[in-house]
Amino acid sequence: MNTRILTYFVAVAEHQNITHAANALHIAQPALSVAIKKLEGQLDLELFRRHERKMSLTVEGETLLVHAKQILQQLDDAKLAMSELRGLEKGEVRLGLPSIMGTYYFPDLLMAFKSRYPKLKLIMIEGGTQSIQKMLLDGEIDLGIIQTHNLPDALQSEHLVHSQMVAVVNTEHEFADKKELSFAEFFSQELIMFKKGYFHREQLDAICQKENLTANFSFETNLLSVILKVVKRDFAITALLELATEKETDIVAIPFKEPILLDLSIAWRKKGYLSKADRAFLEFVKQNH
Repeated sequence: MNTRILTYFVAVAEHQNITHAANALHIAQPALSVAIKKLEGQLDLELFRRHERKMSLTVEGETLLVHAKQILQQLDDAKLAMSELRGLEKGEVRLGLPSIMGTYYFPDLLMAFKSRYPKLKLIMIEGGTQSIQKMLLDGEIDLGIIQTHNLPDALQSEHLVHSQMVAVVNTEHEFADKKELSFAEFFSQELIMFKKGYFHREQLDAICQKENLTANFSFETNLLSVILKVVKRDFAITALLELATEKETDIVAIPFKEPILLDLSIAWRKKGYLSKADRAFLEFVKQNH
């Protein structure tokens, strides 16, 4: 079994279609089909279930996919490490971050880093905690901003910010003059919230389950600008990190009677290779957050 056949296998698993995978790999479809058949023959296992237009992984295929991705990622890491020994830098930082952190916390930090290292490229990918964790584990990004709670064993992290979640309402809302809100009061309203997978939503879903409350999500989105506009127009209320409300007008932030405190960290794969650019960014964040 060689790395090329593993690359072919991963491509078919991700595309779930021989034709699409062959196009992505820039090889002929028959050659790819033969290669997959050969791999199954070598392992004496069926890796895919063949349907008319789709190929889905068997249990054996799903097991191999985990190892194949790890092997290919480790090879990429090794190539990068060898390149840097020759004096070549990766020259880019791939950072996954939630929209709130990208909007309110990181802009000044990113510009300051870019001023110090003008030749390095910053690639920022927005996502929820679950998707950022998955991208980190899959090697799609180098660093990610995630909730410290329930950190996977394969990730290492450095604490970044401690903030509380607050209810956010329009200045004319009936709750605007309140000093604090109960969970029952909050969930009695129409809500606009991030989709499942974002740490804000995970917190509220957990509270609903614990307090036996029902949430009325009138709007769901991953766009922070939409959430703020809906609240400012008084169509619904929401809950955000307090740091996201400090510079916004036409809204009021109200703490909950039972504070919701969150810790966010910058994380990376324990067994992954951090390039010089990644390490420079990580050190810069540690010194300046």
